[in-house]
Amino acid sequence: MAKPPRGKVIMHDPFAMRPFFGYNFGHYLTHWLSMAHVKNAKLPAIFHVNWFRKDSNGKFLWPGFGENSRVLDWILRRIEGEDIAEDSAIGLLPKPGSINIENLKVNVNMTELFRLPKTFWQKEVEDLMKYFDAQVGNDLPEAIVTELTRLSNNVNNL
Repeated sequence: MAKPPRGKVIMHDPFAMRPFFGYNFGHYLTHWLSMAHVKNAKLPAIFHVNWFRKDSNGKFLWPGFGENSRVLDWILRRIEGEDIAEDSAIGLLPKPGSINIENLKVNVNMTELFRLPKTFWQKEVEDLMKYFDAQVGNDLPEAIVTELTRLSNNVNNL
């Protein structure tokens, strides 16, 4: 009997590399975290986007395609040190008005786009913890445990 399709599944897999690791995943993570201590290391900036977030009517909140360059512009300005981000429970988010939406052909609800739904983020933290427990177990670097705990606390206080 054929299994029913699973649908879309979010993979918490750094760079989709997990199936190709030839050694302990925890050691892999520890190695990359150790780069922060390399003298004169220039670490990459990491940003998280969700191009596919939908509103309560099932419509995409962001138009996507070529309009993604507006977000990339914001990212590059952040990297260059422009003061266009503010703290949130999950990290830095764009300050209101900092993403250029001039001449955008659709109306984007920026408030909804950057809203942090508590139940979504609680589930996200839970899924991350389950993933790391299943994939890394006791070899999970303490720095990641600390960040997950901090994220969990922040999200629970939304």
